[in-house]
Amino acid sequence: MYCQVVFPLPFRNSFTYSIPKELEEFVKIGVRVVTPFGKRILTGFVISITQETELKEKIKPIQDVLDEKPIFDEKELKFYEWISEYYISSLGEALRNAVPYGSDVETKRKIVSETNFCFDLYNKETNKKTLRAKLLLALSEKEVNNVSTLQKIVKKKNIYSLLRSLEKIGAISILDLVDEGKVRIKKAKFVELAKSIDEVYNTIPEIEKKSTKQLVILLELLNQKEAIQQSELIKKTNNTISSINALEKKGLVRVIEKEVDRVYHETYTEEKSTIQLTEKQKNVIDKVSQKIESNEFESFLLFGVTGSGKTQVYIELAKKVIEQGKEVIILVPEISLTPQITSRFFNYFNEIVTVLHSKMSLGERYDSWRGIINGKYKLVIGPRSALFAPFKNLGLIIVDEEHDQSYKQNEIVPKYHARDAAIMRAKFNNCPVLLGSATPSVESMFNAKSNKYTLLELPERIDNAILPQIKLIDLTIEKKKGKMESVFSHTLLEEIKQRLLKKENVIILQNRRGFATQVFCADCGEVVMCPNCSVSMVHHINKNILQCHYCNYIQPVPKACTTCGSIALKFFGTGTQRVEDELTYYFPEAKIERVDSDSTSKKGSLGEILNRFRKGEIQILVGTQMVSKGLDFGNVTLVGVISAETSLWIPDFRSDERTFQLLTQVAGRAGRSEKIGEVLIQTQNHKHFVLQKVLMNDYNGFYEKEILLREQNGYPPFTRIGIIEVKDENEEHARGAINNFYEFIKKYQNRLTITPPTEAIIYKIKGFYRWHILIKSNKKIDAGGKTLRTAIFESLIEFNQKSRFRDVKISVDIDPQSII
Repeated sequence: MYCQVVFPLPFRNSFTYSIPKELEEFVKIGVRVVTPFGKRILTGFVISITQETELKEKIKPIQDVLDEKPIFDEKELKFYEWISEYYISSLGEALRNAVPYGSDVETKRKIVSETNFCFDLYNKETNKKTLRAKLLLALSEKEVNNVSTLQKIVKKKNIYSLLRSLEKIGAISILDLVDEGKVRIKKAKFVELAKSIDEVYNTIPEIEKKSTKQLVILLELLNQKEAIQQSELIKKTNNTISSINALEKKGLVRVIEKEVDRVYHETYTEEKSTIQLTEKQKNVIDKVSQKIESNEFESFLLFGVTGSGKTQVYIELAKKVIEQGKEVIILVPEISLTPQITSRFFNYFNEIVTVLHSKMSLGERYDSWRGIINGKYKLVIGPRSALFAPFKNLGLIIVDEEHDQSYKQNEIVPKYHARDAAIMRAKFNNCPVLLGSATPSVESMFNAKSNKYTLLELPERIDNAILPQIKLIDLTIEKKKGKMESVFSHTLLEEIKQRLLKKENVIILQNRRGFATQVFCADCGEVVMCPNCSVSMVHHINKNILQCHYCNYIQPVPKACTTCGSIALKFFGTGTQRVEDELTYYFPEAKIERVDSDSTSKKGSLGEILNRFRKGEIQILVGTQMVSKGLDFGNVTLVGVISAETSLWIPDFRSDERTFQLLTQVAGRAGRSEKIGEVLIQTQNHKHFVLQKVLMNDYNGFYEKEILLREQNGYPPFTRIGIIEVKDENEEHARGAINNFYEFIKKYQNRLTITPPTEAIIYKIKGFYRWHILIKSNKKIDAGGKTLRTAIFESLIEFNQKSRFRDVKISVDIDPQSII
């Protein structure tokens, strides 16, 4: 028998392997197999099995099967094929999303160098700037290197021929070592009674005379209904392992090895509450339930104002799905949303709920994933990667805060959008998908108004709560009147003071991390920039460092300007650290906490902060957009926004939409119970139409204006767009590669709108120079985007065949969420 295998590598074809007799019963479509691949060992995915093959050459056998049960079936394979085709990646790269990081078996190439010999060779090089000289110097400084490390040091990818030549003269050895994966099944020792309870009781008098420590262990085991983990038993009885060993020798206990689940425990908890559904909530549940019961696909858009009870709708629908013996995926845009929503689902569904997100350890994620495959869990909650949970009997997918840009994968191929991919996965599984938001994306609302989605609405808050009063504070007027204290208007400070006196809670939004967003010289005007990225460094006062938020480069705060030597350095701009620092000055008695990616990097820290905020131990929460979504606390009566313009200034076609969504969402954190909420938004541009629509809580008015602008300028939802990005550490190579690619793709200009190559708005990130080509495809002519994808794919092939810059990194982003 033979199987077709694909690998998580950037080539599209599959490879044929023979299946040894002893492995035939284990090889199925959807399992991972360990195979030889050239001189390497790799893990691949089985996508088909045949009795025969037409191939004439010798076929290598697979070496091992990693999975007991398939990760995907033929139905799910169609979904991954769609991901691969739509987002222009290989099938293997798409399937990589289906497995947890660190569980693959593969060969890791190590370079072991004779350091003294390499240094002698380096000294003999006449030109120390050649690639060979740079490589020899790196090899002389460290005995064992990875190829990737050497590539970074010499800033060149193609070093293999040089390495082989050095191996021939004995300067290095190239070793291919098999890495068994970073994560495995965890096993632990358990202790149980080896004899009946009566037999153990008969031995107690004798044991008591000889060893009270052994007696304590026996008494504890008599109280246990099943085996207890050895480490827990030792801790409980304040004992040692020697006492257990002694009892094992007497035949009274046995020590066995069992698998242990590493379960992620959310630190945030809240009491289960009894909720009376409104008629509008029941109506939404009834409409979606019809499709759940009839196993039909349909896309629903749930447009519900903040505090309208969308989470309870999700819970009621999940109950119906699980009663049918099916499974549910609930996507949230960021980890910051998982503590509260996870706690509420745990309250209703207990041990059948699991989470999948990056704050979990590798072992916890691996065990969650295995629990899903083995049927232990029926409901999974998590950010975009949770979409690929290996369920076989999906009954519903929910995408909460569907408008959020973090559903878009920007880092690795394929650059999928989890919301759009969720719709396709639901379609392949014949189940409904529910997209929920108080501020739906322009594309989703357009689809609803075009009857592509079914629109469901929750226009009112539950529990007699009313939407908060929103006020704009014009900072230009406040400054003229002398009513400003640093970044705070007197109005905002006074309102914070009143809330603290009433023992009510406050949320303050400033969507920038750090203390000062720029450090510049007052004499020459020079701004301290990141050496690796074309962005300014941000001052973090708690560590007194400057940090780049793109590459994480860190440097000490300079004592003087590096350009002119002046000591007149100024700190400009406001981040969350500065807001927190100044609030502490104005309200020294208040307990203030900051919520951003710096303060919540420690596992479980966000849940602990939210617990204390709920209990009233924290009065003021200061944060980035992490505080704008999903938080539901009845005692929050004031929300303050330090600067409404932060996202309006971004030169991107979605900046107005993002600003409206962010401000409306954060406003929705106030007044979620019987206490009336107020929102104060500080701005220098109070007449801007976006801020006026936020002020009136007028989503429909905002949508109508935005959709006209999109149509006039040829942006989604009227066009489908793709961005070609070229980046390289060599500026000339990057420019040459993008110009080459433009020559290949511009032949499609009669069917597509193709902009000439331009420098990316942030021209340099992590040492790489970036160039973009923006391609638009009119949906009236190219509804599914096939023309767009075909043009890009064929141009990529031509580029890789003909361009002298084919080593330059080129990436494709279909339906990008940003064009910067």
